[in-house]
Amino acid sequence: MLVSYASDDDSEKEIPVTKNLKTAPDVETAAADEQAQALMVRPTDDQMLVNIPYEHMNNAVAGPDDPFRDKNNKPYQNLLNAHIEEQTMNDHDFMTLQRQYEGILRPDKKQRKTYAREDKGDLEVVDGDNEYRGPWAAWKDVAKPDEIEAPYEEDVEDWEIDRQKWLDDSSRSNASKTLLAQGGEKSVFHGSQLRDYQGRTYMHIPTDVDVNLYGEEGSQTNFLPKACIHTWAGHTKGVSRIKLFPGSGHLLLSASMDNKVKLWDVYNEGKCLRTFMGHYRAVKDVAFNNDGTRFLSASYDKQIKLWDTETGQCISAFTNNKSPQCITFNPDADKQDTFLAGMQDRKIIQVDLRTNEITQEYDQHLGPVNTLTFVDDNRRFVTTSDDKTMRAWDYDIPVVIKYIAEPDMHSMPAVGLHPTKKFLAAQSLDNQILIWAADTFKQNRRKRFAGHSLSGYACQLGFSPDGRYISSGDGAGNIVFWDWKTSRLLKKIKAHDRCVIDHAWLPHETSKVITASWDGAIKLWPD
Repeated sequence: MLVSYASDDDSEKEIPVTKNLKTAPDVETAAADEQAQALMVRPTDDQMLVNIPYEHMNNAVAGPDDPFRDKNNKPYQNLLNAHIEEQTMNDHDFMTLQRQYEGILRPDKKQRKTYAREDKGDLEVVDGDNEYRGPWAAWKDVAKPDEIEAPYEEDVEDWEIDRQKWLDDSSRSNASKTLLAQGGEKSVFHGSQLRDYQGRTYMHIPTDVDVNLYGEEGSQTNFLPKACIHTWAGHTKGVSRIKLFPGSGHLLLSASMDNKVKLWDVYNEGKCLRTFMGHYRAVKDVAFNNDGTRFLSASYDKQIKLWDTETGQCISAFTNNKSPQCITFNPDADKQDTFLAGMQDRKIIQVDLRTNEITQEYDQHLGPVNTLTFVDDNRRFVTTSDDKTMRAWDYDIPVVIKYIAEPDMHSMPAVGLHPTKKFLAAQSLDNQILIWAADTFKQNRRKRFAGHSLSGYACQLGFSPDGRYISSGDGAGNIVFWDWKTSRLLKKIKAHDRCVIDHAWLPHETSKVITASWDGAIKLWPD
């Protein structure tokens, strides 16, 4: 800024003059905006509506130089007729442009079909290289019958050997299945002698242990277990079900996916006493009668078999060519020759063991039946199914007396009865245990037990003999305990490497729990 000042000798005061200097360059903003808008090209445009001057196209890249870029790459970017620049583009834009480019160059379906076939030939040529083939032209790159190489003799011989081996294995397997289905069952006793010096077998309830096995169940206060002290190992595959001997609990029955049922000693040496072999597929469920002298086994081979616990003899076998899901005896003393079975074909069948005939069918479920639980002094029973419903029935009457289904209900593959016989606990596949009244079948919404992850497994639940605790396995190999009154999660124990599919509280102990898992192990957990 320049300013002129007047001297003192001047009589008149002069006004100072200010001159502005314009240092910013002239920029044609309107033209620049129009040019910028003209340079904007959509992905669908196939032409540019503005001509870019040559001097603009050859200008240097605008913007500051990247200080982190490798300086050695600059000479390689300058070519004789071009300059290579790096461009960053997100994956979505790149794939859009790539598909647009490939779609333009790709021939249509008719042309692709034409390319795949050979030339039709000349219509005027009847025989020769360029003979007319018409619409019967062969496909390209397809070997003709005379060009296909025949297999080597060694390959044919190997194939014949493998085929004969497979036929032999298949025939042996079918023969074993037929043998088992026609009475080829057997059992193996693993002890040194079946009877002791007094003539007693393992069926005798021991009296030389620290616990009174003749006492009343639940008479002692129960506590939570802490550590594993014993492991029963003998199954080669996962264990699917365990049942304690009725009343005393001095014997343990286990069903496994290795097609076998084993009987274990609980209080003495903890060894396997007998193995029952009569199924050629995995055993799904087992059930004792009231006195434990006989038990049922249900398998995926569609067979339900009745065994003698002491001698290991298979007494009878029943099948209706449907796969059983669960089985149970009628708990009444005068109905020990009758059992119920929930089947894969959505029916519950009632079978008389004396005649091996179905005496009643309960057909209302819309999916495979998962559980059978007797309530109300054994006059009624409750069933759950994969159809996400719970139904109550009067025994020997095939009419549903209570139908429970809610929009938010899930399948309940395990149900347990509280020791007081007043409550039903159902294992829901949405990782919670729900409670219903055993007499009115009304849900108790104030009691809900959560905190475990089933991961889709049908993990069984259980109660301590005094009813203070409710327990369940989970899909991660844990055994979880809750307080029955407060619904509070008390303890979670890592018991197995795979899911804890079943467990049982010893009826005359204060805190001992037996767990069974798909890892094939059965463990004992005391306090």
